[in-house]
Amino acid sequence: MIIPRVPIQHRRLLPDRRLAGPTPWVIAILMMLTLLAAAAGVGLARSANAIGDAIAGRVTVQIVTANPVARAEQASALRRRAAAQSFVRSARSVEQEELLSTLGQWFGSADGDDPALKSLPLPALVDIDFVGTDRAGQLARLRQLVAEEAPGARIIPHAEWLGPVARLIRSLAWVAGALVLMMTAASAAVVIMTARAALGTHYATIEMLHLIGATDRQITRLFQRRIAIDTAYGIALGTAVATAILLLIGWQWSGVTAGLAATASLGTIGWALLLALPLLAIALAALTARQTLLAALKKIL
Repeated sequence: MIIPRVPIQHRRLLPDRRLAGPTPWVIAILMMLTLLAAAAGVGLARSANAIGDAIAGRVTVQIVTANPVARAEQASALRRRAAAQSFVRSARSVEQEELLSTLGQWFGSADGDDPALKSLPLPALVDIDFVGTDRAGQLARLRQLVAEEAPGARIIPHAEWLGPVARLIRSLAWVAGALVLMMTAASAAVVIMTARAALGTHYATIEMLHLIGATDRQITRLFQRRIAIDTAYGIALGTAVATAILLLIGWQWSGVTAGLAATASLGTIGWALLLALPLLAIALAALTARQTLLAALKKIL
């Protein structure tokens, strides 16, 4: 059992004050940081996966023919030919209004109606999404198709410029996972020190219990219950604070609908993991305390 049953008269042998010592507060801080790091790791991992899925099979064909009429005709012909291919999921021509609106954000014109902006010779863009995983073969077939319909056009795989971003985000997710493991180890170390300190503080009580016939397991259950309860209080406090922080961040994040930040979320599995971590932490603390106490009591005898 995580919190073993101990008769009431035996519990009186140890002080029963909630949140009295430093252990619950240290555990609360570590639990809060662990949950926040775990949430960051899950969010970053989901974001990296979403970016990877989005860019894995997408390319943009940039047609830079000087003649605007020929440029539009090439873009239209390429889109139709590409959409008819078996290895293409979808092909879409990017409208000039969309390009102007995007560039207008950098030129100080939100609607893209700046005369100087409209005078720029903008290329024609065609976004193409592949089907399957044979990227090398698909790119080779697409290059042949582009050479036929739009000579001189450039093929830009999205993975070339967003791939490093996805790898960076995934690396940060691994760092967050390492932090979770380190803080879990720190929590276990705090429990070990607490167990040893409790044995040293109540050494006279332990000797008396031995004299009246108490076994090591009976004494261990007494101290394990006290440490498990203190740890559970700290974990509950840290979980409550971390939950409040995550809900606040989630509420603010809900307003982000564009860009890479919009791909970061916890999802159902992420929330389930965060809910399971406090329970696992309590079980780990109780098991650590039990093993530490049994090993220390054997040395006392």
